[in-house]
Amino acid sequence: MKIVIPGGTGQVGTILRRALSAASHEVVVLTRRPVRDGEVQWDGVTRGPWTAAVDGSDVVINLAGRSVSCRYTPANLQAMMDSRVDSARVVGEAIAAAARPPRVWLQMSTATVYAHRFDAPNDEARGVVGGSEPGVPGYWAYSVEIAKAWERAQEQAETPGTRKVALRSAMVMSPDRGGVFDVLLRLARLGLGGPVAGGAQYLSWIHDLDFVRAVEFLVERSDLSGPVNLAAPAPLPQRAFMRELRAAWGVPVGLPATKWMAELGAFAMRSDTELLLKSRRVVPGRLLDAGFAFDHGEWRGAADDLVRRVRGARAGS
Repeated sequence: MKIVIPGGTGQVGTILRRALSAASHEVVVLTRRPVRDGEVQWDGVTRGPWTAAVDGSDVVINLAGRSVSCRYTPANLQAMMDSRVDSARVVGEAIAAAARPPRVWLQMSTATVYAHRFDAPNDEARGVVGGSEPGVPGYWAYSVEIAKAWERAQEQAETPGTRKVALRSAMVMSPDRGGVFDVLLRLARLGLGGPVAGGAQYLSWIHDLDFVRAVEFLVERSDLSGPVNLAAPAPLPQRAFMRELRAAWGVPVGLPATKWMAELGAFAMRSDTELLLKSRRVVPGRLLDAGFAFDHGEWRGAADDLVRRVRGARAGS
């Protein structure tokens, strides 16, 4: 297949590009700064020569959007909103104008759309959309608005010949440098991987190889459209998640952190505590109902696999 990946130079794009190229697909990445073969320039806002890559393609997987690994200042939150909505809108315009539109458009979304909760998991049918939870910082609601606007931009695109799927993805865990697993593993190795603010908040995740398999599954399943949760079926509290990660690496102790300590750490890392403190208890209802089987559905085995691959890569280098 010919697969076009707008915004495909980040962590998730790198994972998909590597796997799909290895499977002998033709992969075209749309990026603001093309430097490699198979990369085409675009600005994520306006149509241009890049639309020729979409016309005649089989699949579009739009990952474009400003990284959430930043301080959640008003300017950064607006940039997150604009980059996601604008890119989804212009991808929709390119598909609508194509003489031979792709048969499926997978649009990245986020599990952050669901409410901060502890009492029950969120699936696509019974999940509670966030934005009005009591006792959480007010700006968390804006993150939900970003997710809703992101999906709405895809929904409103006039692309009758193209099936549309919104990927409500949890954090993708891969052994790549700079990814979320790399950051969490570094904290664990330094002895800082203990409970944060008590550690009761749920952490949803998906192993990188299952993420790729789920994308391939959704490409082939012509009966699936709309929002789909990409998350392992066993989310767990942050304290348990980090305990399993420490065990996989062989670190016996992880120092706990209070909420104010987490604030200081997030400030030092130029990140935001929403990524640490919001309880994301998300499960893949539609994938499981459709018969998708996870190879890494439990965090203990997934963490062991990721650690093994990290150590193998470091030994090789």
